[in-house]
Amino acid sequence: MALLENWERWTSFLGQQVDDAKQQGMPKKVIEKTAVQIGDYLAKNVDPKNEQERVLSDLWGVASDDEKHALANCVIKLVQNNRVQ
Repeated sequence: MALLENWERWTSFLGQQVDDAKQQGMPKKVIEKTAVQIGDYLAKNVDPKNEQERVLSDLWGVASDDEKHALANCVIKLVQNNRVQ
């Protein structure tokens, strides 16, 4: 996936998806649940393409379910803050 090879492009894409979901009225809990599902999919099926993804992958691999939700929320905040700047 070429999108995953560049951290800035990846986070910009995620930020746009979060914005779109919010504009369509998707509740925060549903966005979080979806982010966790995407994290699980990526951890199982995609090799990290850069240092940032490697760190997230390593953290995801040792995280409990609650911690995965916390990580997903942190990533959501990160991509939203990056879109604002």
